[in-house]
Amino acid sequence: MYNRFKELGIPTFITRTTDTTLNPTDRINTIKPYVASSDDIVISNHLNAGGGDGAEVVYALRNDDTLAKSILDNIEATGQNIRKWYQRKLPSNSSKDYYYIIRNTSPAESVLVEYAFLDSTKDDRNQIKNDWEKWAEAVVKAVAEYKGYNYVAPGGNTVNDTYTVQKGDSLWSIAKRFNVGVDEIKSANNLTSNLINVGQKLVIPGAAPSDQTNVTYVVQKGDSLWSIANANNTTVDEIANLNDLDTNTIYVGQILQIPNSGDLQENPSSTSDTVYVVKSGDTLYSIALRYDTTPNAIINKNNLTSSVLTIGQQLIIPADPESTGKDDMTTNNTYVVQNGDSLYSISRMYGISVDDIKNANNLTSNILTIGQVLTIPTNATNSNTSNLYVVQKGDSLWSIANRFGVSINQIRMINNLNSDILNIGQTLIIP
Repeated sequence: MYNRFKELGIPTFITRTTDTTLNPTDRINTIKPYVASSDDIVISNHLNAGGGDGAEVVYALRNDDTLAKSILDNIEATGQNIRKWYQRKLPSNSSKDYYYIIRNTSPAESVLVEYAFLDSTKDDRNQIKNDWEKWAEAVVKAVAEYKGYNYVAPGGNTVNDTYTVQKGDSLWSIAKRFNVGVDEIKSANNLTSNLINVGQKLVIPGAAPSDQTNVTYVVQKGDSLWSIANANNTTVDEIANLNDLDTNTIYVGQILQIPNSGDLQENPSSTSDTVYVVKSGDTLYSIALRYDTTPNAIINKNNLTSSVLTIGQQLIIPADPESTGKDDMTTNNTYVVQNGDSLYSISRMYGISVDDIKNANNLTSNILTIGQVLTIPTNATNSNTSNLYVVQKGDSLWSIANRFGVSINQIRMINNLNSDILNIGQTLIIP
C-alpha cells in the first residue's frame, strides 16, 4: 500500500518496515508526528479472529462513514464477503472511541481495517493467502477516490475514475491536471456548461495525470497578470483559467497557481527566491545543500513548524545571504526535532559536535523529543563535507555505503530513513 500510494503521488508515511511488536504508547508515538490535521488519514491494517468470516472497517466517532463504506465496497469487489462498517464507543466514556489507535490519533480520519478472520471456518484463510494484494489495492483505490486523486491501476493501466472538485478548481485546471480535454470531461459528466461546484464528483476519462506541475506565486507590488505570465513563459488566459479569474485585476498578497512544465520556478519579482517542489527522498538538509542555503533559512522563509516534508509540498528557497543567515554569524539557527533524529544526526547535518549542541541548549542527556526546538550554535556553518548521491538502478544501502566508505547506519541517520527501501532517482546525503 505504501509503495502504491507513492506511485500515485499521494503523500504517505509508513510507521515501521520490520516485524516489531510495539506497545500502545509506542504505536501511537510513531503515528503522531505525521498527523497534522483532519485532512490526514490513518490506516491501521489487521487480520481478525473470533470465529467470524469476512472484512469489516471501524471508523472514528469524529468522522462519517463515507471512507469506511468505500473501503468495504472496494474489498467486496475483489470477491471477499464483507460484514459491516461501524463505530465502537468506549464503555466507560461513550464520547470516546473504543480503539486507542483511533481514539489517540485525532484529528486525523482514522480507520481500522479487518480484512479477514484467521480462524474462519469458511474461505477466509485461503483468501488471505491468495487475495491479500487485491485487498491492499482495494484500500488504495478507495483512498485515492476519496481524496480526489486520479486512480491508475497497477502496471499503469488507466481507468475512468472520479475526482472531487476542490476550492479554486476549474474545468480547465482539472483537465490540465489529468491530461484530458475540457470537452472530454464535460461529455463524460453530461455537463452543459463550465460551471462546477466544490465537492462535486466528476468522472475523469481514462488518462494518465499530466507531467505538468503548477507552482505557487504570491502577487507582489507592481505585478500584473501580463508581467507574471511573461516572466513564466505562459499566457494571461492560462493563468486566468487555472485560477478561475473573472477579471485581470489582481491584488498584493494574492496566491496564484502558475502553469509550469518543470518543478523549479524563479520568482518573477525577485532574482533570489526560488520555488521548489518536494520529491521523494528529499530532506530539508539535502534541499538546503543543493541551493547553498541552510535548513533553518528554509524553515524561516516558509514559516515551517516542523522539518517533516511531504511529496509535492512547495517551498520557497531563499538565495540571498541575509535570508540564509550564512553570512550573519551573530544569529543562531534553530532546528525542530523530527521523528528519527538524534543528536548525532543533527550534529552531522550542521557540521558541529554533539557537545556543541548540548552546551548551546543546556542539555544534560542525549534524549530528544519530537517537536523540540534546538538552538544551533553560531559556528554551525554547515561546513561538513557531505556529498549528494542520486540512487541508480541496482543500488542498495550496502552498495552505496561500501562505495563511499561509510556505514549503512550513518546514511540512515543523516537522511532520516525509516526503511532500507530506496527509489531510483532518490537523493541521498553521504556523510
